Amino acid sequence: KSRKLLRRSRRANPAARMVVSGCMAALDGKTLARESGIDLIVGNRDKDRLVEIALDSLRLPAMPESASVDGAHALFARGRQRAFVKVQDGCRYQCTFCVTTRARGEERSRPVSEVIDAVNRLAALGVQEVVLAGVHLGGFGSDLDTDLTSLLRALLANTDMPRIRLGSLEPWDLPERFWELFQDARLMPHLHLPLQSGSDRVLRLMARRCKTGEFARLAAAGRAAVPDLNITTDLIVGFPGEDDDDWRCTLAFVEATGFGDIHVFGYSPRPGTPAAEMTGQVASGIKKQRSAELQALAGHLRRGLLAEQIGKRVRVLREGAPTGDQAARRFAYTPNFLPLYFGAGENAVEGDRILDVVVTELDAGGESLIGRAT
Repeated sequence: KSRKLLRRSRRANPAARMVVSGCMAALDGKTLARESGIDLIVGNRDKDRLVEIALDSLRLPAMPESASVDGAHALFARGRQRAFVKVQDGCRYQCTFCVTTRARGEERSRPVSEVIDAVNRLAALGVQEVVLAGVHLGGFGSDLDTDLTSLLRALLANTDMPRIRLGSLEPWDLPERFWELFQDARLMPHLHLPLQSGSDRVLRLMARRCKTGEFARLAAAGRAAVPDLNITTDLIVGFPGEDDDDWRCTLAFVEATGFGDIHVFGYSPRPGTPAAEMTGQVASGIKKQRSAELQALAGHLRRGLLAEQIGKRVRVLREGAPTGDQAARRFAYTPNFLPLYFGAGENAVEGDRILDVVVTELDAGGESLIGRAT
């Protein structure tokens, strides 16, 4: 997919200089270097200096203003109010299906003061929601004698960012004091906690550090401490050795946990990973069948969660501006990251971007909320 995107980009922009970085560049740089049209490959460890390296290596005279300040100018110019702030890279763990550790290396965290400065710059530019991101976000600070909880506490105390979200977060390394942070309404009540399988036997084959019992206790603690907490997850279907009993365990655990959404991935071998060499590779037809079954269950759980929101008043961040046929509607995400459409009354069109909406119903397909701005 990445190679197709590179070739498509080259055809669409034949005069552009193409710079490639990321996991594929780290794992298969020699092959990439033979691809036509790629001017420069920048390794993962040098990504933070990508602009500097490109300017020097390609002898570029200048970069557009929109490439500065955490990409905020470009975001804001397009009317987007949300920005991602990368706070960490690398992972110390060795899940058997994952190439990320080889591609990204050891864990490296941005200093807390640097993250605070980045978020304050974004706030000054009008961005009203940041998403903290990292390869192993829960491992933030492992190299700086601090942790994610301390980072969040510092951000809540030293920035005026109205809304702070967390990106994908492995379901471990979260101390009990983590839940106390959600007493500040600026920290959004949604966590994406990758489970990967609902079978403890398969989790052991994956070398995952969190088994189903621990995950269940974590979810229960979060929901007891944080009203309306939405927990979403990732699940890999058809991991090597996954049999019918394992699959039934996964479906039962998913239903019992009540995830708000599930990203379903059919297992695909990654060369160089232990899982790619395991016996018991699952046939593609079985993977497709199980994926469809899990998608159906995920849709049922999602619709149930959406229905529970009817009648609630939620504070949302309005996305975008009126255009064409959609001028009479606006889109937003609820604090717990559920999609919401609402009528574009006077306040919704021209007033504050953060506003209150009363949820009145579901859309015809049961996939989104419908509300009324107040």
